Amino acid sequence: MILTEELIRIRRDLHRIPELGYEEVKTQQYLLDRLKELPQEFMTIELWKTGIFVYLEGKDPSRTLAYRADIDGLPIEEQTSYNDYKSKHVGNMHACGHDIHMTIALGVISYFAHKQPSQNQLFIFQPAEEGPGGAKQMLESEQLKKWWPNEILALHIAPEYPVGTIATKPGLLFANTSELFIHLKGKGGHAAYPHTANDMVVAASHLVTQLQTIVSRNVNPLDAGVVTIGVIKGGTKQNIIADTAVIEGTIRTKSIETMQVIKKRIESLLNGLEIGFDCQVEIDYGANYCQVYNDETVSNSFIEFAKANENVNLSICSEAMTGEDFGYFLQQIPGMMFWLGVESPFGLHDARLEPNEDAIPFAVQTIIEYFKQHNSAK
Repeated sequence: MILTEELIRIRRDLHRIPELGYEEVKTQQYLLDRLKELPQEFMTIELWKTGIFVYLEGKDPSRTLAYRADIDGLPIEEQTSYNDYKSKHVGNMHACGHDIHMTIALGVISYFAHKQPSQNQLFIFQPAEEGPGGAKQMLESEQLKKWWPNEILALHIAPEYPVGTIATKPGLLFANTSELFIHLKGKGGHAAYPHTANDMVVAASHLVTQLQTIVSRNVNPLDAGVVTIGVIKGGTKQNIIADTAVIEGTIRTKSIETMQVIKKRIESLLNGLEIGFDCQVEIDYGANYCQVYNDETVSNSFIEFAKANENVNLSICSEAMTGEDFGYFLQQIPGMMFWLGVESPFGLHDARLEPNEDAIPFAVQTIIEYFKQHNSAK
């Protein structure tokens, strides 16, 4: 089994080489090198794009248990205090903890590669979680169809919880999410002659204000929704009226129905904008992730296991507006996701995120114990 010191080294190695979705070539090769160091007697490794399937054949299997770890990084310039293992890929960073997710998976595989489980086990190293969404495509792969699991488990680091804490709940855990890209095209001109142009900076400004009314005026106040605009671009010079503008944002909802309501309202506003500002509008919803909905039976089983484990501080949490494409797995396979405490003052997708590495051996041991309990049950 991989020891704690080695797990920390692996995490730091992975932290140095963050790669974006479907570009995880170095990451895939690093994982393969570590996997090939383990006993291969009952292990089968197959590649899928830049991802990896690792199948461990059980001694007396009646079902297959799966664990998923995402492997991609984010387009963020790192600002941590790390000296020896800061990202070597300028502009990219593991700012969402996927380096830790991968390391934990390797630790669990190492244990069961040395000690054959009674049940089959499938470990999924999934690319492109941050976009465009590798889970949905991976579900259609021949490998997954061949090794289709009866249950699937995943975790996500949580900077707000201390090490030793696991937070989860049955039912809805993460929201439905959609990206939002809007392109406005009008007519540019000289700032001294505004009457000859159709100013897309003004149009975009009006639209951003209108978008902020959707949740307050079109969503049931007993439901929940978020429309956030993170990017607005337009113009080239202070005395030139902009002929184009771009707005980028995200939509998040508790229910699928509310997502549909919000999108319909956005499209109505854009139709009005085209008329009111005599412009052309294009909209693209980019990557759309369904909700992460924990299976009641599986999550309650895991919760009972965690309650009985004296090393685990269990928290029954509320749902969050976080997005995760693991929800696509849960649409088809009974399973669950949980938060893993890593106690960092900086949150997910923050360039300063520094997770506490003590969470790694804790998570590895916890998942091993959970799988061992499931291995003994028929």
